[in-house]
Amino acid sequence: MNIQKADNLAKLTQDPHKGLEEKEKVLEVAIGREVRAFRKKQNITVAELSALTNLSIGMLSKIENGNTSPSLTTLQALANALSVPLTAFFKQYEERREAVHTKAGEGVETERAGTRSGHQYNLLGHIGSNNSGVIVEPYLIVLNDESDTFKTFQHDGIEMIYMLDGIVGYRHGSDAYRLEPGDTLFFDADAPHGPEELIKFPIRYLSIISYPQRK
Repeated sequence: MNIQKADNLAKLTQDPHKGLEEKEKVLEVAIGREVRAFRKKQNITVAELSALTNLSIGMLSKIENGNTSPSLTTLQALANALSVPLTAFFKQYEERREAVHTKAGEGVETERAGTRSGHQYNLLGHIGSNNSGVIVEPYLIVLNDESDTFKTFQHDGIEMIYMLDGIVGYRHGSDAYRLEPGDTLFFDADAPHGPEELIKFPIRYLSIISYPQRK
């Protein structure tokens, strides 16, 4: 492994298999997280919030750590001090987490800007506005012997290609890559990119595009 790859891996802190601790699913913990987040967002110290609400620093610490169940009167005092609606403290607890299951062959066939005849794009799932602030579009792309290569195109976000079948010459910026089954290409989608040379059919690959939600 070269030094650059080692440095990049060292920066990764997200564990894709890490689960939430059981207590994080509890209402008190969800409320505590919101109280702390609103307090920090407004640059208010625990001592200052204590003075504004007449709650002790110890009680506020218990609330923020999810170690106590605050009364509605206490929550109202916190809401008034932080200038947020009472319901704001329940946002994370009540937020719906979506999942989309698409059966084989049931992806929505669609067209993206830059595609031409013979290029089959199947959208495998889509979740719109969500708490992560990111939109992800997973596509299954099929190129057959009648497919026409197209001029490279550009769009916002990050894209990842994973080859399933066939061989394709894929251009990204000034570089060209020979992609074979099992190969992955991960790139900034703002640079010109697209399949430039169709080498071996049938060609199938996954294209996963992620970009920030529009405000």
